[in-house]
Amino acid sequence: MKSGTILFSCTHCDAQYPKWTGRCLTCGQWSTIVESLPSNSNPLSPTGKTVLFTRIGETNQEAPVRKATGIEEIDRVLGGGIVPGSFTLLGGEPGIGKSTLALHIAAAIPGSLYFSGEESVEQIRLRANRMGGIGVSIDIAHTNNTDDIVATILERRPPLALVDSIQTIASGDAMGDMGSVSQVRASAGKLLQTAKLTGTAIVLIGHVTKDGAIAGPKTLEHIVDTVLSFDGDPHHGFRTLRATKNRFGGTDDVGVFDMTERGLVGIPDPSKTLLENTSPAMPGSVLTCLVDGRRPFLVEIQALVTKTMFGYPVRKTSGFDLNRLHLLTAVLQKRTALNFSQHDIHLNITGGTHAKEPAADVAVCLALMSAYKDTVIGKDLMAFGEVGLGGELKGVPHTEKRVGLARDLGFTRVIVPKHTRGLTVPQGIRMIDVPTINELIAHLP
Repeated sequence: MKSGTILFSCTHCDAQYPKWTGRCLTCGQWSTIVESLPSNSNPLSPTGKTVLFTRIGETNQEAPVRKATGIEEIDRVLGGGIVPGSFTLLGGEPGIGKSTLALHIAAAIPGSLYFSGEESVEQIRLRANRMGGIGVSIDIAHTNNTDDIVATILERRPPLALVDSIQTIASGDAMGDMGSVSQVRASAGKLLQTAKLTGTAIVLIGHVTKDGAIAGPKTLEHIVDTVLSFDGDPHHGFRTLRATKNRFGGTDDVGVFDMTERGLVGIPDPSKTLLENTSPAMPGSVLTCLVDGRRPFLVEIQALVTKTMFGYPVRKTSGFDLNRLHLLTAVLQKRTALNFSQHDIHLNITGGTHAKEPAADVAVCLALMSAYKDTVIGKDLMAFGEVGLGGELKGVPHTEKRVGLARDLGFTRVIVPKHTRGLTVPQGIRMIDVPTINELIAHLP
């Protein structure tokens, strides 16, 4: 294309066209195509100057000084605290508690600024009062102008600034409405430069689409230093905070919170809390241990097997992959004497958690067997391991962590796949090595 040729771009998705059209063919929006003029610069003609290099061994190798929030679950995920000048994106579904978590973070660091583009100052004050009057030292402002936010941070240079949210602010230097691709990209770029220039740590709140991804262009996640994901079931109190990207630390740790009337409360030992809330011993109830990041979690799996009343048996799950349940049911049907062809199966992971790890396979099969035979396994047994298509039990990582959790919680029996390597058996626990799914039935009462 010749230099200076007129282009037309969409203000919603930034798609480009050689001529004007009424409807964007990429995002489907109407009346969003506007005229734009590309740059006249030639990418092959150098206009800059040679950059200076520094050897890695000659750089300052001191770790960055972090500002600890004092909230153990948040500092755990961030790697010890917030790094000055960092740019963090906090994403989560609507109503999950992102603004509540942001208030906790702002209240933990004196002198923080809170910019809200969604709620008024009075709404935020009411939430802070419901949370026990926290954040009396937080300065709150309602604005939708990115340029005003940047100017305020440049003048005051606070230790922390929170922007709620990226979809509700816009810059005068970019085209499009608030939340459009061009506005999100332009606002994030300006805030990134401000964070690096002033040393102010900026936490940016972003919404999540129904597909589970953070709304906006993918470049938004590439721009920021840290991406935090705040998840949970709105019908249960537990919330989990994890880092999917962290330039200042690892992404293998998880923070657990309980949503109460006074805000979020960190849970340093979630497995103990879940054990207290488990149901009494009953058929179809099995306890297992899943590892999320570096933390082991106790999970209760419940199964209900009933005679089907229609021509086709029903398979329903809550917190477990339905396709995985079909696979495990087929393995049990083929490799054991159990016949589920005329039975409905309902599987539930209690507490609003999700069992995505293959280590839950053995516990699911054991729960189905227990529900089918209507026998009680007991609360002193933990089972974990992966099940293959041949009915064989396969080992899973972090076995010692799982067995260590069983010891700390008072379990006396642990079912593990046979030939598990490098396992030290703690005192007081009887290890039950099971090679195949068929031999697992022998351990039912």
